[in-house]
Amino acid sequence: MIDKLHYISQSPENGSHLDSIDKVLQSGGKWIQLRVKNQPEEIVLDLALRANSLCQSYGAKLIVNDYPEIARAAGAYGVHLGLDDMPIRTAREIVGEQMIIGGTANTFQHILTRVADGANYIGLGPYRFTSTKEKLSPIIGLAGYQAIMEQVRNEGLDIPIIAIGGIETEDIPLLMETGLYGVAVSGALSKDPHITEKLKYMNESLTKKMQYVKDSR
Repeated sequence: MIDKLHYISQSPENGSHLDSIDKVLQSGGKWIQLRVKNQPEEIVLDLALRANSLCQSYGAKLIVNDYPEIARAAGAYGVHLGLDDMPIRTAREIVGEQMIIGGTANTFQHILTRVADGANYIGLGPYRFTSTKEKLSPIIGLAGYQAIMEQVRNEGLDIPIIAIGGIETEDIPLLMETGLYGVAVSGALSKDPHITEKLKYMNESLTKKMQYVKDSR
């Protein structure tokens, strides 16, 4: 089961990724992606082991960004791979058939490729400019999501697609109207002093959309 709200970790100015992850978990977060850049793999592994222990204590799931071997070694629930990372088929050989694998996409063609390669879900973005990622792909924007999701429906694809990239709370209702499965946020939670209230509102926004879809059938 893929959650509708994904939190992508950020390291605060005074603290570590674990501090941010712990705050989100305490506030009710259930899907955590550990995204550590420009660090030795032994440091990433240590963070992944500790993050997974934290997630398990809260009944949450840990996804490790970029590193299939570390995801497997840490006992994570899954791994997420960017467009320039290891191919999904190769990662599947490393992590086995049971682990969730997510893949980044920026275009409809990317989505088709990810589906063909066996991704379990897709992170489609960026929605707008975000400073959390280097080498940012072209901005999609709301109109871009509407167009891509129409292509997804026309193709009859059935895979959870998560919007990602600079998403704020107020963006969620309109994004969900495009037919997206959910959203991923980072700074919207990491930099907010009232995480519990914001997380609750985000989940309610996603649930309302899900209820609307059910009622309209």
